[in-house]
Amino acid sequence: MDEAIAPGPLERFARPLFVATIVTGSFLLFLTQPMIARMALPRLGGAPAVWNSAMLVYQMLLLGGYAWAHWLTRFQPPRQAGLHLTAFAIAALWLPIGLNHAVPPGTVSPTLWVPLFLVSSMGPLFFVVSAQAPLMQRWYALESERGDPYALYAASNLGSFAGLLTYPLLVEPVMSLHAQSWLWSGGYTLLSLLLIACAITVRHAHARAEPAPESPMPTRRRILHWMALAAVPSGLMLSTTTHLTTDIVAMPLLWVVPLGLYLLSFVIAFATRRGIADAVTRLAPIIILICGGFAFLDGSRHAMTSAGLGIVLLFTIAVALHGELYRLRPPSDRLTVFYLTMSVGGMLGGVFCALVAPAIFDWAYEHPILILAGAALVPQTPFWPGVMRLRPAIVAAFLILAFALSFAADDILWQGVSPLWALLATTAIALLAVAAVGRRWLFTALLAALMLSHGGWSILNISRFDTRIRSYFGIYSVGDRDGARVLTHGTTLHGIQDMRPGRLTQPTTYYAPRSGVGQVLSNADSLFGQGARVGVVGLGTGTLSCYARPGQQWTFFEIDPKMVRLARESGYFTFLGNCAPDARMVIGDARISLGQEPGNRLDILAIDAFSSDAVPMHLLTREAVRVYGRALRQDGVLLFHVSNRYIDLEPVVAAAALAEGWHSALHFYAPTKKEKADFATVSVWIALSRDPAKLRTVTSLAEAGNEWEKLPARPGFAGWTDDYASILPLLKLWDD
Repeated sequence: MDEAIAPGPLERFARPLFVATIVTGSFLLFLTQPMIARMALPRLGGAPAVWNSAMLVYQMLLLGGYAWAHWLTRFQPPRQAGLHLTAFAIAALWLPIGLNHAVPPGTVSPTLWVPLFLVSSMGPLFFVVSAQAPLMQRWYALESERGDPYALYAASNLGSFAGLLTYPLLVEPVMSLHAQSWLWSGGYTLLSLLLIACAITVRHAHARAEPAPESPMPTRRRILHWMALAAVPSGLMLSTTTHLTTDIVAMPLLWVVPLGLYLLSFVIAFATRRGIADAVTRLAPIIILICGGFAFLDGSRHAMTSAGLGIVLLFTIAVALHGELYRLRPPSDRLTVFYLTMSVGGMLGGVFCALVAPAIFDWAYEHPILILAGAALVPQTPFWPGVMRLRPAIVAAFLILAFALSFAADDILWQGVSPLWALLATTAIALLAVAAVGRRWLFTALLAALMLSHGGWSILNISRFDTRIRSYFGIYSVGDRDGARVLTHGTTLHGIQDMRPGRLTQPTTYYAPRSGVGQVLSNADSLFGQGARVGVVGLGTGTLSCYARPGQQWTFFEIDPKMVRLARESGYFTFLGNCAPDARMVIGDARISLGQEPGNRLDILAIDAFSSDAVPMHLLTREAVRVYGRALRQDGVLLFHVSNRYIDLEPVVAAAALAEGWHSALHFYAPTKKEKADFATVSVWIALSRDPAKLRTVTSLAEAGNEWEKLPARPGFAGWTDDYASILPLLKLWDD
């Protein structure tokens, strides 16, 4: 018999040591993703191919780290520690973390180049850090008296949650990217020291080979079940984020809430104390029925209620399914297989929402699909024991009745439906679903009928008539109201065309004739002579093209090819066809595209890309203003559209103008009652020019009562650069 080995000097501190190591590693991972994204923006732009590629890189590296942790378990523990410490030392050659100096070649697709660029820049660091959670839990389990290692996964997600909140709230607002890089590198050094301490406990705990796994290998069915339980919450987190930030309220930083709740669900589901997880799981079918039944409903009509329902639904499904994962966890000798499978499932959920759904759906159908998948997977205890004994004919009758009531109750599809009838019909469907709890597929089908009754049939009906366009940038809907054709992206207005006779070419919304941009563009010939050269960043419906005059040269810079097809080829909007059919279109990120254009070419450049929640920071930095200055003539006019419900962008432009030597003026346009009837809306435009005389000419174009003002600078605000930018100081969430 082998002689017992005395506990090492660190054994008494084993649990806090391993917890600290896991928390530190997870914290660093959730600092890495947003930090690298910010670093890459100026060079790669905000094209969806870039960010989808980046997401896949992160998920593949995470999966690779989990696979590395699993592979290491074939060796004796001291050798595991030696190999992993060697990998850490090799990865340290990539410190300080950041991007290499490669520049994307114009001849290579970003789909191939961007993943290689990101992997070569920070791949080894992300890879070794991502292995921390499963590997440290496996090392911790080498001594059986230490307790259940799965509880440490809760600590891992606490670290992830802390990193998630720390970056947008503390790190980004106070530190430049250069300083962030060194902060992360310091965290990596600390993690390395903690890892060495953990390795010492491994060396002292087991001098001989780790015993071979004694528990049976999980079956293929069990592995697929684990994968599904991990995939649904991962995908639902992404679909909920999209649903909240586009269909309900386009609020900055709102994406933190779904991701934070997703991480907290692991903390609760993998906790040693099971009270909260068990209670949520028992209530899950009813909560899914109450909250999920409104998945198709237009959230903008009841924004706060819809947002609350969506958040509660995500948290409930995530806790219930992650709790089921915990219940089905294998013995600790199969721990790394378990986490590797979870990682694959999480990646599949992300790929479905980020890549597959936008390619095959014209609406966010992935959201109700994932809710239904969650309903089918959550544990269910019957409220009515007789449901398990229902004959197939009774089940079929339940379904026929439910879907018939559902179709007849959709008051959006059938606008004449009595509210009382709709309420009675949906209540009947809900009661049938409550009775079906415990019989998973029947419950799920009845939930689908309830979803369809609350606007689902009308959503499907719109898909039939091709009045919705989806790209990787969002879902755009075309509709008619009050004699106008309207383009919206969730709750954000993107354009209106007045369809009344004789008004098809009349600029509307933020671009009305008396708006800041309307004044400049309608006087382009008087400002720069006939043949003025005009550039516009952001196409929308093409409204601005109706300021074009014969002989002028117009260029639109648009990141989304589907927007070009919508404005030029769909037939829904005719601004371009009627006003500037020969306008040049440049597809791609505007800053990169303008940087590749000939210098000193444009007379006027209008930047119109900031009206939604997803403000592209790299288009508002001092470096971006230099790119615009290079594209413009020395006396050219640069216009920024800064109308935004939640972010005060005026100080950003003011600081950049002051730092780069531009003269500036601000125009706030409030339409009259008659102009509102002609679909004009409030807008805020800023005009910049390096020539003070030219700017004075611009401001003199305004009529009395509609004047330009001096653009005030915010004291103490230095503006945005490629190295530093944060929206936190600019939020106006509490303004009237």
